[in-house]
Amino acid sequence: MASPPENAGKGLKPTISIYTEYLSNRISSYFPAASYSNFLSRISNFYRGSSGTSKRRRRKTSLPLPFPSSAESAMVVCEASRTIGVLEDIMECIFLNMHYIQKNLEYWQSKAQGSNAKRAYFMICERGPYAFFNGTTQLLSDCVGEGSGMQHTYCLASSYISERINFLSSLRYHLATFLAQIYMKVDKVSEELVKDPEKSLSSLLVDMNDLFLKLEASIGHFHAVRQQSSSVDESYSFPLIFEKLPEVNQEGSQWTDCETRDAINLIYQNVDRLNAYLAAIVTIHRKPRRVTRYWIPYTCGIVGISICSLWLLRHSSLVGSSDIDNWIREAKESTASFWNDHVEQPLISIRDDLFYTFRKRQKGAMEPEEVQLTADSLHRMLQAFTEQTKGEKAPPNATDQEMLEIVMMRYEKELMHPIQNLFSGELSRALLIQVQKLKLDIEEAMLELDQILRANEINFAILAALPAFFLSLIVIMLVRAWLKQDKKAEGRGRVARIQRRLLIVEVERKIMQLESCKEQGQEKDAQCMLGLALYYLDRLYCAVEGHARATGEWISLRQDIIDLAKPDLQTAHKLRITSRMERVYDCLLPLPKTQ
Repeated sequence: MASPPENAGKGLKPTISIYTEYLSNRISSYFPAASYSNFLSRISNFYRGSSGTSKRRRRKTSLPLPFPSSAESAMVVCEASRTIGVLEDIMECIFLNMHYIQKNLEYWQSKAQGSNAKRAYFMICERGPYAFFNGTTQLLSDCVGEGSGMQHTYCLASSYISERINFLSSLRYHLATFLAQIYMKVDKVSEELVKDPEKSLSSLLVDMNDLFLKLEASIGHFHAVRQQSSSVDESYSFPLIFEKLPEVNQEGSQWTDCETRDAINLIYQNVDRLNAYLAAIVTIHRKPRRVTRYWIPYTCGIVGISICSLWLLRHSSLVGSSDIDNWIREAKESTASFWNDHVEQPLISIRDDLFYTFRKRQKGAMEPEEVQLTADSLHRMLQAFTEQTKGEKAPPNATDQEMLEIVMMRYEKELMHPIQNLFSGELSRALLIQVQKLKLDIEEAMLELDQILRANEINFAILAALPAFFLSLIVIMLVRAWLKQDKKAEGRGRVARIQRRLLIVEVERKIMQLESCKEQGQEKDAQCMLGLALYYLDRLYCAVEGHARATGEWISLRQDIIDLAKPDLQTAHKLRITSRMERVYDCLLPLPKTQ
């Protein structure tokens, strides 16, 4: 069964409505009964609304239709609201499918830009086990037989990728042209539609039906060409055939309410058929699923997990072994030890050093009071020795250094007769004074060392907590990177801003290509370029709305995007708008490199 486009998951109702007819055809192939088709049709009508489009509501933010500014007050008119709902749903259908096509096209284009080795690796290793064994067998047989196996693989890969690029590019071309035709038609009749919806509604529905028929002719012809020559193994389940308005409705100038409702329901049937057809046709040419692309790493992972599971089973209590229980107990003890040594105790030490004074701490090896007692004792000893030696009272302002010089001079003199002066002189007193001075120096050094150690206690605690800090920092960074996945343009990081600015670049490129096609008279290509510009503007519109509303820039930015979508606005004026958008609006500015 064809998988829906990825953005189609934004609404449950359109998803069911889109694939109703496709599911009906697949089920009918197994159970050919008309009741299944009727049942699925009733489901589609239930989710779409049984009374036409009066109960239908927009399901997502998308580029507004080109109605005049006074049209907002006219939205409450019944006929206008029904018509606008039809047009919005058609635009949403095309935008979603174009986005689905664009994502697959970008993938194949990236593969085409790779080297021959990468393309060959894709052909053999990224298309599933069946392609791996077939490709390996073919490569070996070519190398043994003709000797040009790799060259044949390169050619096969180039053909495989080119076919999908050409297919998706052509399909995008027709859808973009269809989108531009609808947008130009709405822009042409917007004022009349708002002023007199009853009169212009019938002609607009007829024009919409004609555009659907033109799209059927262009895609149907492409479908026929594809069936003649293609390397794709799968085939389409059903052709694209739209419903046509009855001739009597197309000729009438004024329709009844019943006829209008039937025409709107017919348009919705065509929208559903287009969605189902595109889902089926693009699925055949889409990029391989992630499981298919990475089946080799996944297989190795599964094998590794299986081996680890068997190894754990051998050491588990299920087979009578207590190894796992012992490992768990040791892990708990190691974790508790790590927590106590590197988290709890360092934090307690830091808390104590920050909130307690030195006086409340444990007594150190040396206190300032003890040092002061030793210093006072030395001062008195020096003073007494000086007074006794000189025979006069020492000056009150004499320093210890001055008195110590007197002691040293007396000490040198006494050393000339050490044995005699040791018993009858002042040699012993001088030696004791020097011992007291040495004691004072040692105590002062110990006091300074104790102060240094106390001052660095918080540093030692922080060093002990560093392993836990770095571990917490790594965990926070990983969680932040996981939460801040801004790969899409709606994100808030640098990558999201770059993608939003690249959308503006794509809009500028399509505007310039549109002007070039107009100058060369290529009307069909000009419509395609307009449709692609509208597609990128829709993506930009959805990406910036939330950010612009938060910064208060949404009203101005929204009007600039709407002006860029106007078909009749001059190219020079559009380029000035894009230049202003890149310079003014906060959500489109690049982040500074320092952040």
